[in-house]
Amino acid sequence: MIALIMAGGSGTRFWPLSRASLPKQYLRILGDKSMLQLTFERMETLVPPEKVYVVTSSSQAILVKEHLPELPPENIIIEPFGMNTAPCIALSVEYLSALYNEKETMVVLPVDHIIKDTDAFIAALKKAETAAQKGMLITFGIVPDYPATGYGYIEKGEELEEGIFSVKQFKEKPELDTAKEFLRQGTFFWNSGIFCWTLSSIHKALKEFLPETLTLAEEVLQLKQSFASEEAIAAVYRKMSRIPIDIGVMEKARFRAVIPVSFGWSDVGSWKALADISPKDENQNTFKVDGFALNARDDYVYSDKFVALIGVDGLCIIETDDALLVTSKEQSEKVKEVVEYLQHKHKDNLL
Repeated sequence: MIALIMAGGSGTRFWPLSRASLPKQYLRILGDKSMLQLTFERMETLVPPEKVYVVTSSSQAILVKEHLPELPPENIIIEPFGMNTAPCIALSVEYLSALYNEKETMVVLPVDHIIKDTDAFIAALKKAETAAQKGMLITFGIVPDYPATGYGYIEKGEELEEGIFSVKQFKEKPELDTAKEFLRQGTFFWNSGIFCWTLSSIHKALKEFLPETLTLAEEVLQLKQSFASEEAIAAVYRKMSRIPIDIGVMEKARFRAVIPVSFGWSDVGSWKALADISPKDENQNTFKVDGFALNARDDYVYSDKFVALIGVDGLCIIETDDALLVTSKEQSEKVKEVVEYLQHKHKDNLL
């Protein structure tokens, strides 16, 4: 099995801590290891380091080397810049197809996920590997424990074999009432964005559904091999469609399947998501260092200063040397709009 970690994101929803020079996946926000290091270590019992690959943007390649010194340099697949999951997977598939047999299984992992039960995770990957060898494109559906509106959903169909189901449909992020109905039906799962397939199966699917993307990926690799300029490579890569692999391939594929899983998964996509999985005191508050709360509940504070809270609930308060963010948890995903504002105002020192 080959493991591909997608690590090229910008992490704008974690501003002001996440910046262009140090995106979220390189931050140690969950302990003494970065999210990239945690994702890499999670695969150790199943995939040797020489078969783990990281696809990232050229601006982040040096960070990958710093965080994973044990990773062979040639195992860093470099995009000129971040696009979306279909372009980065297409580029990676082309790169890996030249190194491995087409029957090799490939698991694709977003870098910014938390998985608490590693044993259950590995067991699910082993089950997926068996199914992938039969030509299936596998995704993992997280058994939902509340009606989330921030995740896409997968509806399962008939059981193909034990614990593996056909995919009836993919659904985009729903309104709350729809999410509640999904939970009531019991056939819908959160879309984890984790995939498993053989190199041959995904190559055929890309060729059928995203032929231009695959052709451009081939051209990018040819230019790299001929030592073309970065500008020439970027010009070709820019022609790709910024499309997720879910929409570009999985929604259209015939031999697709979902494995429902429960392994303590969290998509740490916002400050609220991080707050939800962080240790809390008796009033459900989280302080990075010492703090005080009076008539205040369910607040998350990331600051190296002593912070006192009085009469406020459900806030995220994030402080860095040059910026302060105060947001309600429910509005925390809109932080990316702050980043867009700063870009528009050319305040590069805050980006």
